[in-house]
Amino acid sequence: MNDRLVRVAVVGVGDFGRNHARVYRQLEGVELVGVMDSDSERARRVADEFGTRVLPDLDYLSGRVDAASVAVPTSEHARIGCLLLARGIDVLVEKPIAASLSEADLLSDAARQYARILQVGHLERFNPALIAVLPIMKEPLYFEVHRLGVFSPRSLDIDVVYDVMIHDLDILLSLADSPVTSIHALGIPVITDKVDIAHARLEFASGAVANLTASRVSTERVRKLRFFQEHEYISLDYARQDALRIRVRHPAPQPQFDFEPIPTRPEEPLAAELRAFVDAVRHRTAPLVDARAGRRALELADRVMAGPRAVSRLCSMNAPS
Repeated sequence: MNDRLVRVAVVGVGDFGRNHARVYRQLEGVELVGVMDSDSERARRVADEFGTRVLPDLDYLSGRVDAASVAVPTSEHARIGCLLLARGIDVLVEKPIAASLSEADLLSDAARQYARILQVGHLERFNPALIAVLPIMKEPLYFEVHRLGVFSPRSLDIDVVYDVMIHDLDILLSLADSPVTSIHALGIPVITDKVDIAHARLEFASGAVANLTASRVSTERVRKLRFFQEHEYISLDYARQDALRIRVRHPAPQPQFDFEPIPTRPEEPLAAELRAFVDAVRHRTAPLVDARAGRRALELADRVMAGPRAVSRLCSMNAPS
């Protein structure tokens, strides 16, 4: 495969899938064979926009594509992903990996059985700001995470924990590299019948603590991570793709601080993610965010949701008629 193009398809071309098609069209060494969607008119629009064609069904992909992005509703991730893997096609499935841990295991088992690449679309792992701070991370003791967005009609089939917070749960698991021993969480529905805003406090076996807030009903867009380690504090902004390091030069009672911007190399995270997927397909290497990482993030999201589900039910029972 090193001597030829990697042939790809996109299954599901709503907001996420359309962007996958756009980026694949721009990547060197990649041929966008076509797109699929349950909405035939939407598939036609996206195909026309990016100079490709509408593909008739999953069977048609066998032998015609090497890899595919799966950007369908979460409830369909396992079914479609397994069908593609069984046809010898490498898969990038959008987050969360699946609708349940048992379905995540089906995907993982299929990838192993058919010796295929399975990558999970945890996009922020490829954000330049996060990549820039990894070399200076030592033993973080406290994390503070805010991921707030204005309302959008997409992804309303899942709670905000699975839609939004799961990005940060995945990142925290990779950064803390320690089991989560305690979770305190709450969440409420605001304008849907799912949890629209949630807060969680995580405690790790290492002693580190993380506070996370996720919302899809905010009046502003915020995507920030702050973490503290001995004698310093690092702040990164996913949206701006920048990071700042604040170090204590002299301690109290007259502390002095050094403020050091951390150099980043701005790039669209989706482009970096899909390029990494294509490289894994081409060279048959393990993806950065594999099925195990996707499952760990989903498992932690399930644990976080144990609190919000109880709050959500209580709110529903007390709602005025």
